[in-house]
Amino acid sequence: MSQSSPHSGSIPEVTSTGGAIFHPGGLFSAEELQGMCRDLLLTRVYGSTYVRWDVRPGSLARALAAHHHLPAALRGRHVFGRLTAAWIYGCAPPPRRLTLLADTRRRSTSLPPFSGAVLHEVTLGPADRLELGGVPVTQPLRTAVDVALHTPLEEAADVLLMMSREPGLNAPLHYVRTLLRSGHRVPGTRQALEAVELAEAADGGTPGPGTEKTGPEPDNSSSGPVTCSSGQGVPP
Repeated sequence: MSQSSPHSGSIPEVTSTGGAIFHPGGLFSAEELQGMCRDLLLTRVYGSTYVRWDVRPGSLARALAAHHHLPAALRGRHVFGRLTAAWIYGCAPPPRRLTLLADTRRRSTSLPPFSGAVLHEVTLGPADRLELGGVPVTQPLRTAVDVALHTPLEEAADVLLMMSREPGLNAPLHYVRTLLRSGHRVPGTRQALEAVELAEAADGGTPGPGTEKTGPEPDNSSSGPVTCSSGQGVPP
């Protein structure tokens, strides 16, 4: 069962102006929304989703924007994870393609062409996901572990550091290390642990509780600002 996130932010209730979050096809067309963004009346969140100028986009707005960016048939079927989840939590740049995770124990199909997303089949436990406004996202600690395992070293370290500094996420680096070490022959573990060490060094070099320096472990494996234009890495 999914749980609600304590780190979701909020979006104001509907007002006389029509609300605080906007998608094309509602009150306004895509062209009208782009025009209002150029006039600084709206702020782009991701893709074709905007919020009112006086609303600071948070995790909830980003989750809803990612959800709306998917084709309608895909919405809610899979879980946002890895760097996409880290971006939703405010700890990574906007992704070029949204990352979706599907539980290997449930039937899933390949994504349609031009879906704007990539799908990975993984094992997801009941506690590995939560919901932001009804949108399924991997919970922060699972997100941090996945980022460490599946992201290039320096990028992973940057994201891990940002996540560890957000108290509401409860994803400190020593928790990430403990989970990585508890895995059995998980591919990429050695590099993931190196990413944790890099993040610790950037944070002052103080290891978390229960940390001890060891030699190399055996390798068991074979937010810049978002603008009204397309933006780097932000699909229009």
